[in-house]
Amino acid sequence: MSRDLNIVLESDRVLLRPLQFEDEEALQFIADDDSLWIYGLQDLSKPGELNKYIRKAIEDRDNETTAVWVIIDKKTNKMAGCTRLAEISWKDERGQIGWTWLGRDFQGSGLNKEMKFLILSYGFDVLNLNRIELKADERNLQSRKALLSIGANQEGILRQHMKIHDGYIRNTVFYSILNSEWDTIKQQYFKNFIQNHD
Repeated sequence: MSRDLNIVLESDRVLLRPLQFEDEEALQFIADDDSLWIYGLQDLSKPGELNKYIRKAIEDRDNETTAVWVIIDKKTNKMAGCTRLAEISWKDERGQIGWTWLGRDFQGSGLNKEMKFLILSYGFDVLNLNRIELKADERNLQSRKALLSIGANQEGILRQHMKIHDGYIRNTVFYSILNSEWDTIKQQYFKNFIQNHD
């Protein structure tokens, strides 16, 4: 089983490049839009928060529990945000896609779905994970709809599960995709992606 978490993932549309400390300034420009953090566990528009976020993400990568990337939109060659495959348990062969944030200009552009395809392919086909989890604030209907649109299975809702940055204790909806489901999901939900990359 590969444990290379410092890896570049790329398609015609998106480049996922490992996060570095030097990315802070460019990411801060995106993170300063406080509307991105309505459902966020952190508000990265606040001074010092992005720096802490980057340091923790890189520390987790060094500890082999997280792969974390900056998102580059290849159509515009602009940095679009950040995402992770995190909370990797090698013993249990599982990880979680999350901590994803995209600048307003890139939301609804198809970038998120293509990025998820690359990460799912990496998790299942390279890292040989058995299960990849995804979760969302129950109130975030846009995110929940997007997770269903890639074939993730809703498993349940944990009530008053996590406190977000403004003190609200959210209900968290859990989703998952299993390795045994991945080939079918690729064909059903990522058909256009597959056809464009054969």
